[in-house]
Amino acid sequence: MITQLLEQIEQRFADVQAQMSDPEVINDRERYADVGREYRQLEPAHELVVEYRRAESDMEGAKDMIDEDEEFAELYETSKARISELEEEIRMAMIDRDPNDDKDVIIELRPGTGGEEAGLFAGDLYRMLTRYAERLKFKPELIEADDGGHYTLAIKGDGAFSIFKYEGGTHRVQRVPETESQGRIHTSTATVAVMPEADEVDVQIDQNDLQIDVYRSSGPGGQSVNTTDSAVRITHKPTGVVVAMQDEKSQLQNREKAMRVLRARLFERALEEQHAAAAAERKAQVGTGERSGKIRTYNFPQGRVTDHRIKLTAHNLDAVLDGELDEFTNALQADEKRQMLEAQTADNA
Repeated sequence: MITQLLEQIEQRFADVQAQMSDPEVINDRERYADVGREYRQLEPAHELVVEYRRAESDMEGAKDMIDEDEEFAELYETSKARISELEEEIRMAMIDRDPNDDKDVIIELRPGTGGEEAGLFAGDLYRMLTRYAERLKFKPELIEADDGGHYTLAIKGDGAFSIFKYEGGTHRVQRVPETESQGRIHTSTATVAVMPEADEVDVQIDQNDLQIDVYRSSGPGGQSVNTTDSAVRITHKPTGVVVAMQDEKSQLQNREKAMRVLRARLFERALEEQHAAAAAERKAQVGTGERSGKIRTYNFPQGRVTDHRIKLTAHNLDAVLDGELDEFTNALQADEKRQMLEAQTADNA
């Protein structure tokens, strides 16, 4: 099984490398971008394969030399152990990616429980994510903000969603507000919704899906309008959307207008479905904003940050709020891959 996977990775990587230097591909900007994206996705797995081949060679060479020198026994065992580790790493590297991972993201931050303090915390999270994006050379763009702590942030860059999707959920803060005279620790929350930025929706209309009826116009427009079958009614059978047009004297002109309106209506319908799906995703991420539902806690008195999904605690709160989220992102990515690998293994069993 692993041998076949190694050969597939080597062959595909060689094919992609060849395409990267193919003049025909280079001159096709869209195709070259797609090939470049696939190259970047395959490169980590290919590097692991190269290491696997090297460890395999070391193990075989050491095996032949053990009888002559006992020191080779250690190299044999070390190489064997590394090969076992690499098998899992290679399988994890080849797990199917989320199709949205390459997209830009839209992030909505909202105060949850905690009044004014929740709004201040939402601002802290906005600055944290903005600085993280800047550190990773992405392009953050503030789309909307208000005094209550509501922020809408766009982050552009190849693979932005694959990084920031782990920030979606309820974040909790424990600290003493500046307005607290008794020195009591308050607990507040802010919600973060991370959504892949949708590509432009193209409306493809199959002519076989259309029922086109022509009839005599009944409205004003002169004698010729009322005496010829110039009016057009187009029904899009899959959706039931109906458009009728009779303003023009020419049947062709009415048909062209009707098709323009039909495309616009189908486009709007697709956007509404897309927005409904995004709203469902947002609701799943945001939850209620209550203190009990949280993905991460920022504890100021103890200077620690805990991610409850992977039970990871870091004692560098100031650095995290300054955008140093790599430790959490890397751990969450690894955990997601492990879960997907387990599911994939179960499906193949």
